[in-house]
Amino acid sequence: MHSASLTVDPAFRIGAVDPRLYGSFVEHLGRCVYTGIYEPGHPTADADGFRQDVVELVRGINVPIVRYPGGNFVSAYDWEDGIGPVSERPTRIDLAWRSLETNHVGVDEFQRWAAQVDAETMMAVNLGTRGIDAARAFIEYCNHPSGTAWSDRRRANGAKDPYGIKVWCLGNEMDGPWQIGHKNALEYGRLAAETGKAMRLVDPGIELVISGSSHSRMPTFGTWERIALTEAYDTVDHISMHSYYQQHGDDRDSFLAAAVDMDRFIDAIVATADHVRAVGRHSKRLTIAFDEWNVWYQSRFPGEENLPIAEAPALLEDVYSVTDAVVVGNLLISLLRHADRVKIGCQAQLVNVIAPIMTATGGPAWRQSIYHPYALTSRHGRGTVLRLEAQSPTHETAVHGEVPLLDAVAVLQDDDEGLALFAVNRDQHEPMTVDVDLRALPHLTGGEHVAIADDDPDAVNDRDNPDRVAPRRLAEPRPDGGRLQVELPPLSWNLIRLTGRTA
Repeated sequence: MHSASLTVDPAFRIGAVDPRLYGSFVEHLGRCVYTGIYEPGHPTADADGFRQDVVELVRGINVPIVRYPGGNFVSAYDWEDGIGPVSERPTRIDLAWRSLETNHVGVDEFQRWAAQVDAETMMAVNLGTRGIDAARAFIEYCNHPSGTAWSDRRRANGAKDPYGIKVWCLGNEMDGPWQIGHKNALEYGRLAAETGKAMRLVDPGIELVISGSSHSRMPTFGTWERIALTEAYDTVDHISMHSYYQQHGDDRDSFLAAAVDMDRFIDAIVATADHVRAVGRHSKRLTIAFDEWNVWYQSRFPGEENLPIAEAPALLEDVYSVTDAVVVGNLLISLLRHADRVKIGCQAQLVNVIAPIMTATGGPAWRQSIYHPYALTSRHGRGTVLRLEAQSPTHETAVHGEVPLLDAVAVLQDDDEGLALFAVNRDQHEPMTVDVDLRALPHLTGGEHVAIADDDPDAVNDRDNPDRVAPRRLAEPRPDGGRLQVELPPLSWNLIRLTGRTA
């Protein structure tokens, strides 16, 4: 059995967790919208056609913000197609995913759905085929109270009050040659700056997200951020990051250490943004919207060019295992560890498409394995992140080099009365005993220890076995003399919750 140690001290604080770190993403892609969140005629559908079984599962994650409507989809999307009487809306070919878009769900419907799940909307504008004029009209439609052409159109469509959408994405992955309307960094930076300026003239209170590199392996990575931010630094508030991970072949050790790559990626973006800040003598410090992240088996996808054009096709419907759930939990640990700079996160996506929630058309909805670390971290990982001092055995991985077998982060509740410790044991075969030094928090007493672990690391949930993979309760943690010993199963994600004083 491995042995490791952690020291937890409330004096060493990284930063407060922005609740928006636990956001998600709904794109008009595959069955995410149609037969995912929206299926008129389904036994649970409401008057708007939204599946209430899905609404309940989304509420279980406590998602504070949802990015919409894309993604690659947004780069050729005319938002006006999705407003007004549904019977009069045009059907278009979505060039990004080669699908037929009926536009039965648009901004007004989506806002009603977001209200049901108590989430804000993180709205993206089209900077691929469109630009300044469409974006300023869109924000006028959504956020201006009344008395203008677009705000009065919204009111006529049934929404008397403005939506007050606060966070807006200036396009999506504009560095990618696959993107419709792809631009170089200078072209994009200028367009983002001018579009953002016009949008702020309509609503000065918004937050703007500039597109960073599509992933850290892009040949323009770093250079893209530097050039685009040089043009738009004063206009924007956040820079986006996107990253997906998968197991390649039988190299499970490297996959289990994917958070090492996420850590390095975040550190590189922070360094680049701070370089532009220093050179430009800007006073504000940009933060990060990590608005696409997840496990995604991209090697299984045949490529957009090979897709037949169809309405709501089943695309990217990955089925997730115990191992995938452990990696997702570890990626959340990485995001929390950077809570001082990562303020928004969006696990991509919410339903059916590389998603924690799956649905059968006309049938049930169920939780995938990755739902559980996401929901538990969202529920208990709110407060202040503490910087941990950890001693852990290491092992060598083919992709990331030498990595610790233990990865962990602690979140102190806002009243300092409780602590959540999130920990991963990356060893596939050996359990790990962790000695936790809690002497700086002597008031903490027992709590609970739940884990995602299984004798079969490839076990999955499906329609017939929706609870095959679920959190399991382990021995109750009991601090003794300011110290705590917990045992982490092999290949596991763990939540150890300790309570504070009682009245």
